[in-house]
Amino acid sequence: MNMAMERLFCFYFLFFPAMRLVNCVQPVDKAEEQIPTDKLLVLTVATQETDGFLRFMQSANYFKYNVKVLGMGEEWTGGDVGRSIGGGQKVRLLKEAMESLADQEDLIVLSVDSYDVIFAGGPEELLKKFKQANHKVLFSADGLIWPDKSLADKYPFVRSGKRFLNSGGIIGYALNVNKLVQQWDLDDTDDDQLFYTKIYVDPLQRENLNMTLDHRCMIFQNLNGAVDEVLLKFGTERVRVRNSAYDSLPIVVHGNGYTKMYLNFLGNYIPHAWNYENGCSVCDQDMVDLSQVKEYPSITVGVFIEQPTPFLPEFFQRLLSLDYPKDKLTVFIHNNEVYHEKHIQKFWEENKNTFRSFKVVGPEEMLSQGEARNMGMDTCRQDSGCDYYFSIDADVVLTNQQTLKLLVEQNRKIIGPLVTRHGKLWSNFWGALSMDGYYARSEDFNDIVHGKRVGVWNIPYMAHIYLIKGETLRKELKERNHFILEKLDPDMALCRNARELTIHREKDSPSPESFHMLRPPKGIFMYITNRHEFGRIISTANYNTTHYNNDLWQIYENPVDWKQKYIHPNYTRIFTENLAEEPCPDVFWFPVLSVKACDEIIEEMENYGVWSGGKNKDKRITGGYETVPTDDIHMSQIGYEKEWLHFIREFISPVTLKVYSGYYTKAFALLNFVVKYSPERQAFLRPHHDTSTFTINIALNNKGTDFQGGGCRFHRYNCSVDSPRKGWSFMHPGRLTHLHEGLPTTKGIRYIAVSFIDP
Repeated sequence: MNMAMERLFCFYFLFFPAMRLVNCVQPVDKAEEQIPTDKLLVLTVATQETDGFLRFMQSANYFKYNVKVLGMGEEWTGGDVGRSIGGGQKVRLLKEAMESLADQEDLIVLSVDSYDVIFAGGPEELLKKFKQANHKVLFSADGLIWPDKSLADKYPFVRSGKRFLNSGGIIGYALNVNKLVQQWDLDDTDDDQLFYTKIYVDPLQRENLNMTLDHRCMIFQNLNGAVDEVLLKFGTERVRVRNSAYDSLPIVVHGNGYTKMYLNFLGNYIPHAWNYENGCSVCDQDMVDLSQVKEYPSITVGVFIEQPTPFLPEFFQRLLSLDYPKDKLTVFIHNNEVYHEKHIQKFWEENKNTFRSFKVVGPEEMLSQGEARNMGMDTCRQDSGCDYYFSIDADVVLTNQQTLKLLVEQNRKIIGPLVTRHGKLWSNFWGALSMDGYYARSEDFNDIVHGKRVGVWNIPYMAHIYLIKGETLRKELKERNHFILEKLDPDMALCRNARELTIHREKDSPSPESFHMLRPPKGIFMYITNRHEFGRIISTANYNTTHYNNDLWQIYENPVDWKQKYIHPNYTRIFTENLAEEPCPDVFWFPVLSVKACDEIIEEMENYGVWSGGKNKDKRITGGYETVPTDDIHMSQIGYEKEWLHFIREFISPVTLKVYSGYYTKAFALLNFVVKYSPERQAFLRPHHDTSTFTINIALNNKGTDFQGGGCRFHRYNCSVDSPRKGWSFMHPGRLTHLHEGLPTTKGIRYIAVSFIDP
C-alpha cells in the first residue's frame, strides 16, 4: 500500500469507529529521521595549538561538537600547504584513525582542517543537511581547481554550484570514509587534495563510495575565490555566514588559500563573538585580573622617535603618569633626531633612577628603523624576566593612564589599543589588506573607529603602539629581524611576519632561501581593542624645527594638543561658569593662554631679538609712521601671523560674542605684536585710542615677580587695572570711548601680546 492510500484509509476510519481495527498510525518516512548528534565525530589534524586551532576549538565547543584531534605534538612533515602542494600527512593520520572506527556503521565522521576553519552552525543542522544530500560521502566544493588543472575535464558536469573538490572538508559514514582513505599509500609531502580528486573523478570510485560534492555550499564554505559571495547575517543570538550566490547558510567556514585574513574578519563575529544586541560576547574570556596577582608582570617599554615629533616633552610626562609600578618597567628609547636630544637628556636626568633600567640609543648609532625596533624587541626577548614588550611611537598621545593594565589583562599574544588621528578616520590599524598587502578598508572599519562596534578585534595590521607577550617573542617570534622584510616598512614587515609565521629547521640561518619548512604557517593573531578610550595619534607632517619653540606652530596640524598645551586650563569656564570679569565699563578680563604659552611666546620674541625701540618711524606699517609707538616685535616678523589670527578666530571670537552680545567679529587684525616695557627702554604708553573695533591685551608674565608697576588706565571712566594676571586678556573697545594709557613699569620687564581686531 502506498503512502497516499494509507492516509486515505486512516481518514476514513477516523469517521467510522467500527472500522478502526486497521492501524491508522501514519508510517514514519525514514528519509525524514534525524541522525542523533552522538553519532557524529569531528576529526581534525593539528600538530600545534596555534591561535587558529584555539579559535576552531572555541567554535566547536560553543556548538558542543565532539572533536578528536589527530597529530598533536607531532612534527609536521606535510610540506608548505599554504604555498604549494602537500598535506599528505593529514590523510595518513586520518587513515590511521579510521581503522578503529570503520566498524561503527552508523557513525558519521566530519574531517575538517582546524587552523583556518570556524563552525558557524551546530551538529543538528549539519547532520540534517548531510542527510538531505542523500550520499554516503560529501566533499567540500570549490570554484577553483587545485593542484592539477588538467583534471578539470574529468569532473562531472554541474548545472548549478561549484564544480571542484576541496579536501578541507569531508563528511561521511565511517565505513565509506575508511574505504576512501585506506587507498592512501603515498608520502606525507604528497598532496592530499590531489589524492582525493583522482578518486572522485573516477566514475566507478565515485559510484562505489557514493560520493558527491557540496556544490551549493549548504555545509562547507571555502572562501578562496568566493569572498564576494559571503555576507554576515546578524541574528539576535549569533551571527551566520550567508552565501548570497546560493542563498545558503554554510556550517563550516574555511579560509583556504589567501583568505585567512578574511576568515579572521568573519571570526570577529561568528558564531557568537559580536552582534548588535549583545555586543562582544568573548571579550572577557581568558582575561587576567591584575588585582588578584601578587606581583605585576615586568614590561619593557620601547619608545621610538624616528622623525621630528611635536609635543615630545608632553609625551614623556604621559609616559611617567602611566598607572603601573615603575620598578616593573624597563625603558628603551631610540631617538633618530638630533633636535630631540635636549628633550631626552632632560627626561633621562630627571628619571634615570625611576625605572627598573633605562637605555637610550641616539642618532649617532645611525640605526635604521627596522634595526632600532629589533634592538628594542631584543631587550625583552633576551631577558627571561621580561613578561611583556610594549612598543610605543612618540607620536602617540596616550591619554588613558590605565592602558598598560588594560592591555595586559586582555591576555592576548599581540594587542594594541585603538588610537586615531583627531578629526580623521586615520588610525593605527587596518581592517583588511589589498592583494598587494597594503591598506584596504573592511566593512566594519568606520564603526570600530567611531566606537559603534566595541570589542577586541582580530586585524591584519597595526602600528604605533602594541603589547607583545615576552613568551611569544622567545618562542614563536624568536627569529630576529622581524622588522626587516623585502621593501616593506618595519611595521608592515612585523605584521606580515606575525601573520604568516613559519617555523624553520635551520633556526640560526639568516638567509631566507636556506630555510627548510618544518610546519605549515601558523600565524599569530593580532588584536586591536576599542573597549576603552586610549588616546590619539598626532601628525608629524610639516613639523618645522627651525623655530625656538616649534610646538607653537602646531595650531593647525594638531589643534587638540595645541589647545591642551597653550590654552589656559580655566578657559572653558568663561562659558560654563561665566568666568569673565568686568573691572571697568565694557572692559572684560578672562583667562586665555597657559603659562607655557606665555613663556614660549616671550622666548620666541627674545630669540628673534629685533625690538623696534618705540620709535615713530616704522617701516613695518602702512605709511611708515606710528603716532603712539611701542617697543615691540610683530607676529609677522617671526612668521606667526597666520597662526595668531587663527588663535583669535578659535579662542577670542567666542568670548567676543559672549561679552559683546550681537557683535559678530571678523576676527581679523592688521597689527598683532608683543610689547616689551622696561624702565630702561620704554616704561609707559601715553593716552591713545586703538585703531580697532576692539583690542585684546594679554599679560605674558607676572607682576610682582617679573616686574613692578604697569597696568592700564581708561580715562573716560577713571578706571585702572593695575594687577594683570599672567595668561589673562583684557578685551576693550578700541575707538571713541576707551581712551587709555599704559601705566609705568617701574622695575623689571613687562611683556604683553596685543591685537587690534577688526580695524
